[in-house]
Amino acid sequence: MQEILSTGPLLDEAGNLVQAGYSTFLAKEYSRSAIKAGKLRIKEWDYYYIGNEKYGIALTIADNSYMSMGSVSFLDFVNKTYITKSKIGLFSKGKLNLPSTSETGDVSLHTKGLDISFTHEQNKRHIVASFNKFNEKEEDFRCDIFLEKTNEDSMVIATPFNKKKHFYYNQKINLLKANGYFKIGDELFTFGEDAFGVLDWGRGVWTYRNTWYWASLNSFNKGDYIGFNLGYGFGDTSKASENMLFYEGRSFKLEDVRFDIPMDNKGKEDYLKPWNIRSKNKDIVLTFTPILDRQDNTNLLLLKSIQNQVFGRFDGYILTEGRKIDINNLLGFAEKVTNWW
Repeated sequence: MQEILSTGPLLDEAGNLVQAGYSTFLAKEYSRSAIKAGKLRIKEWDYYYIGNEKYGIALTIADNSYMSMGSVSFLDFVNKTYITKSKIGLFSKGKLNLPSTSETGDVSLHTKGLDISFTHEQNKRHIVASFNKFNEKEEDFRCDIFLEKTNEDSMVIATPFNKKKHFYYNQKINLLKANGYFKIGDELFTFGEDAFGVLDWGRGVWTYRNTWYWASLNSFNKGDYIGFNLGYGFGDTSKASENMLFYEGRSFKLEDVRFDIPMDNKGKEDYLKPWNIRSKNKDIVLTFTPILDRQDNTNLLLLKSIQNQVFGRFDGYILTEGRKIDINNLLGFAEKVTNWW
């Protein structure tokens, strides 16, 4: 049974979720000081993806307690290439002071060769970043972008793990209208009427090994904004799923979903072949045709991450409230990530 979150504190005095469920806004109040698990288990991040039909960028500020990370990615869908560069610091332990809500508070990371800031200015989000020697030519990356809501609703989920004091509190804000630019060296890329952003805002205490699946769409459909958030794979989702459609200024809750990623003849995922994305009751029927697989694999012995964020086109339909909403050749991404952290 899908349970709607009531307002109030996220955690009780023992550091467990007061309630598991979903909402269309940050109904629960997150406080890092209320966490009772080991402080090195706390994971906090703000991740933005901004893109149009030809190119996109992704920016991350993360404080995973034993390490901090600032990351910038450039995706070129025309040439099917990408660049990802990151800077890692050790034992941040909350020193980045990531805000307890996505609605207010500023986020920044400044280290040698990298500056990223996410701020709020007059009901807009302001993304500014620079990364020196970003590509093989040692050209610098710069961006200055504003994001504005087109829908008041978002996807929010409070998920427990099968371990006391472990939880994940997550918000995805789809269909953020983008305006601005980024540069790599002297080459200028602009974001205008055809560009959208999505925010992945996460706070929680995670168990050591987890796999998640996530898909995101932010686009136009017959002149109206259309977006979705689909995902699963970690924690106890019996109280809620993170599946939601955003269309014509409204949000629609969806039930379960599964990603069928094709396998090669060695039994490994072939991420660049078409995926099938389905729900049990067939209210979600999508084919995802990949263009580009952004792989980002890290292996630091005890700490390991295998990431395949795949960009491509969605086709199919979603049924909601007795209505069939067709999705035709719309650009988005789908990913599988496994972390040992």
